[in-house]
Amino acid sequence: MANSFSITLTGPARNDLLQIREYTQRTYGRAAADAYDALLRQAFKDIRDDPYRPGSKERSEIGGNIRSFHTSLSRKRASSYVKAPRHFVLYFIPSDNEVAVSRVLHDARDLARHLPEKHLDQLHKFKEKRESDIAKKGRSKRPR
Repeated sequence: MANSFSITLTGPARNDLLQIREYTQRTYGRAAADAYDALLRQAFKDIRDDPYRPGSKERSEIGGNIRSFHTSLSRKRASSYVKAPRHFVLYFIPSDNEVAVSRVLHDARDLARHLPEKHLDQLHKFKEKRESDIAKKGRSKRPR
């Protein structure tokens, strides 16, 4: 499944990344911020390569088709020395070849509270399209 998905970052996800970078650099220095950036890039690559990869979790308590992936699961593959990653990547799959990253949140945060409305809107559209596609396939298989 390598490289079969593209990654799209929502505005809130981009803002999360900027805040993570700023906080890490201010608190731990530039080298640590660079290391955490490398870890986040690896997590995005891992999700892109297989959004259903072991360790990713379906978040049905938030809504259908929403998944999370903890950055600690990418630590060994990242060229960084981050000892204890503390962020989740919250994402969904709006089409057959796309992953949309909604948020990148600290693992102590309440994920449902930080889910953007756009994420929910896109999720509903995705579900409607999938149900329509399934219905069309069912109609096309009926004998005439």
